[in-house]
Amino acid sequence: MLNFIYNTPTKVVFGRGAEAQAGAELKARGATRVLLHFGGGSVRRSGLLDKVEASLREAGLSYVELGGVAPNPKLSLVREGIEACKREKVDFVLAVGGGSVIDSAKAIAHGYAEGRDPWEYISGGEPPKKTTPFGTVLTLAAAGSEMSNSCVITDEATHLKRGLTTELNRPLVSFLNPENTFTVSKFQTGCGIVDTMMHTMERYFTPDTDTDLTDRLAEGLLVAVRDAGRIAIAHPEDYEARATLMWASSLSHNTLTGCGHNHTFTVHKLEHDFSGLHDHIAHGAGLSVLFPAWAKAVYRQDVRKFAQLAVRVWGCEMDFDHPERTALQGIRAMQAYFGEIGMPITMEGLGITPADYEDIVNLTTANGTKCAPSCYGEMDKARILEIYRIAEQPV
Repeated sequence: MLNFIYNTPTKVVFGRGAEAQAGAELKARGATRVLLHFGGGSVRRSGLLDKVEASLREAGLSYVELGGVAPNPKLSLVREGIEACKREKVDFVLAVGGGSVIDSAKAIAHGYAEGRDPWEYISGGEPPKKTTPFGTVLTLAAAGSEMSNSCVITDEATHLKRGLTTELNRPLVSFLNPENTFTVSKFQTGCGIVDTMMHTMERYFTPDTDTDLTDRLAEGLLVAVRDAGRIAIAHPEDYEARATLMWASSLSHNTLTGCGHNHTFTVHKLEHDFSGLHDHIAHGAGLSVLFPAWAKAVYRQDVRKFAQLAVRVWGCEMDFDHPERTALQGIRAMQAYFGEIGMPITMEGLGITPADYEDIVNLTTANGTKCAPSCYGEMDKARILEIYRIAEQPV
């Protein structure tokens, strides 16, 4: 097991009616004027935004609103949010929504505190050294941004979708009420299930050994998500299933399931350029196509780990004479599960054709001059294109 630092400073308020505590919690942290950041009209139509506003007023806090966050959150709105914070002199940013809203709020909080353009640090420049206090009211179990140290923003002018990893990305407090996910569509529920699983699997699949405890934490989470996912797809208002998915979303991306591992998030890096260039592609849908293809391309380099997951999570029988067969069977079982919950499993399902490959891979590799991060061999342009081709058909 490798050395690691585990830090989860986010206070989680979990359960029915959690959002009603927002005002008191923010006031206790010194907030006086809040930027409420959200997406479309669904949080208003559902009544959730009204509840949050009422909680803030009850605590004597004033607020201003900035809606309009779209999937694959855009740099232009982040810049607009920073200007709103300056103009309104806010001292707390509260995201009401899913991962896109939360990531947008994180970038706003950093940019407002730093006094510089957020793309400077998101695109790989000097990282931020300070931020504005911020929190979340979660409406979608998927990205795990409500506890994570990551944030992903798209520059729509260049189609570059890039992530920022820093401990400043950890919210001070997150309010998690599973009832607020009851109205999430089956497709978006499926995307969330995949994203949650991928945040764990991208930490799980490394060549590191002697990490049995971390492995079993990851496997337990994956089994719970697998089973709760089936229930939530069939019965959207099943509270226990939604609660499992919501808590798993947080745990899968707060670093718990990767302690003692190196990890590179290779498939996330590949997918970012799919949804960055083709805005119609949901992040979870892109992952459901690319991850099994990536797994098929690399599994022979770590047969032990892929076979272990196949047995412990996907219920495959171990073939001790030919463990590579078990490993491949597990990859196929995973892909079949994605299809079962309504996710695309081939490039065609994403609306991507071979004619699109060159533009996408050139974003990832800077026109073939860079490799994507990888712990299973060099991930250069040729190898990435091989993964795309594998993804044309079920594995």
